[in-house]
Amino acid sequence: MTTADTLDAAGAPAAPCERGATVWLTGLPSAGKTTLAFALAEQLRAEGHRVEVLDGDEIREFLSKGLGFSREDRHTNVTRIGFVAEKLASHGVKVIAPVIAPYAASRAAVREQHGRSGTDFLEIHVATSVEVCSERDVKGLYAKQAAGEIAHLTGVDDPYEAPVSPELRVETHNRTVAESATELHTFLTTRGLA
Repeated sequence: MTTADTLDAAGAPAAPCERGATVWLTGLPSAGKTTLAFALAEQLRAEGHRVEVLDGDEIREFLSKGLGFSREDRHTNVTRIGFVAEKLASHGVKVIAPVIAPYAASRAAVREQHGRSGTDFLEIHVATSVEVCSERDVKGLYAKQAAGEIAHLTGVDDPYEAPVSPELRVETHNRTVAESATELHTFLTTRGLA
């Protein structure tokens, strides 16, 4: 972006887009959702946007403590995150939610919740294969599942319902984090959100 792009007609610094939105990054464990979320957040903050990252692991620790990994508990966790995201987004915050959200119905419920208030909801599929994710294995979950130490790992022995028609599908396995973040940023710009 050039200096001219950041000035308004009077030559004063242009205000960033004040419209909030929820950018929901769904994908398998170790797909790159959280890494991408923080890279995008950094870009948006540098441009003056108000940004909040609702990390799925942090939410489980502080907002959804005590929930397990049954289908019902996962749905409850996702809709709680969706509720918080919509509240923030409706007040002009760009919310980035790197959350697995394995079930299409749960993501649809969050989209519907946003739709009722007229708040933008963008479903972004961080499309990384289970083979690549298991190689990355950032938290050691795939190794633990293979050793029989844990069960119900999304995409392995628990279902992951990939989005059929997300607003954007980002392939992270063949590009850098910066390239993926730039692709997502460019997409938000076309939507008038960056």
